[in-house]
Amino acid sequence: MAAKSRNLREKTSKNNGKAVAAPLLAWYDGHARVLPWRARKGERADPYAVWLSEIMLQQTTVATVGPYFMRFLKRWPTVEALAAAPQEEVMKEWAGLGYYSRARNLHACAKTVSSDHGGKFPDTVEELGNLPGIGPYTAAAISAIAFGRNATVVDGNVERVVARLFDLRTPLPQVKPEIREKAATLTPEKRAGDFAQAMMDLGATVCTPKNPACNRCPINDLCDARAAGTQSVLPARAPKKPKPTRRGACFWLTRGNEVWLRRRPQKGLLGGMMEVPGTPWDRREAADCHRTVNETSQMDSGAPARGGDNPFGHAPLDATWKLVPGFVSHTFTHFHLELDVYVAATRRKLVPGEGMWVPLDEIAGEALPTVMRKVAAHAMPDAGSLFAKR
Repeated sequence: MAAKSRNLREKTSKNNGKAVAAPLLAWYDGHARVLPWRARKGERADPYAVWLSEIMLQQTTVATVGPYFMRFLKRWPTVEALAAAPQEEVMKEWAGLGYYSRARNLHACAKTVSSDHGGKFPDTVEELGNLPGIGPYTAAAISAIAFGRNATVVDGNVERVVARLFDLRTPLPQVKPEIREKAATLTPEKRAGDFAQAMMDLGATVCTPKNPACNRCPINDLCDARAAGTQSVLPARAPKKPKPTRRGACFWLTRGNEVWLRRRPQKGLLGGMMEVPGTPWDRREAADCHRTVNETSQMDSGAPARGGDNPFGHAPLDATWKLVPGFVSHTFTHFHLELDVYVAATRRKLVPGEGMWVPLDEIAGEALPTVMRKVAAHAMPDAGSLFAKR
């Protein structure tokens, strides 16, 4: 029996992908996850739904994406409908999903498909890769899943499965080229899309990051890592560099039941999203920036902020600003952020600079990113219930 398993592993290591495809596809036929964007057995996948889901799923979990996907599909059921929508409306629906450049690229891609391709997605990896916001992984996923092309799809789940299947011990990200090379040897000529989704499902439900359920794996007798006892530690990861901490302040200005918001520049972090006005986010580590709970301050007070500078030059207007106890913390891909939040009220109809008064009961419909929703909740305890209505 041991000799048989060893021979099977040797076949796999010699890039015999058929040994993996047959049992994995058989397992998938009986254990495929039911997902709102996935075609049912016997149905053809909708390229628009596949594309939309793949863009949303970048760096985001299936559980988080589900409600957003359903709202987008209900509001814009075709790529032409999405292309015709104002970008501001697309950003509003995307609010809270994060990585907002995806939303801008999503809208740009819809416009390109609608205007240059007659509303039909191209079916090859090369053509798909020329569309806005579609990289090698997404192009392969759409080509394989939506059109049945023989494309190799490698996401985080697939990376884990392949690293264990071949017992690849070089840490991520250095091992990625080798993983892609090995994965290509596994992709079958037929049912490439089903195979890609089977690999994803296996990684998500069986070959999990911690405590993989090897006893339930349909290809466990082909897994080199299981034979070596290394499945729980693969894929290895290089040590992460520590993220810097940036600090700043936000100013929550209300007028009756309205709050003053402004739009961020189209380019850059959180481009095109709405925000609570505030200071730039700098890199300084001011140790003496904390303030007392009941302290109030005015524009000309010169009091320090978390960034180390007087923040009030960035406030929407001259007012008595009160510091809310504590601060808002949020983590982006490359840095941590800490924000002081100041609150004030005014009766003015006009505020210097660009911005707009937004009714508090409509704030959930604005394109506020997650960090700004945290600011709102910190400034106004009832904000959480307003966003829950979304």
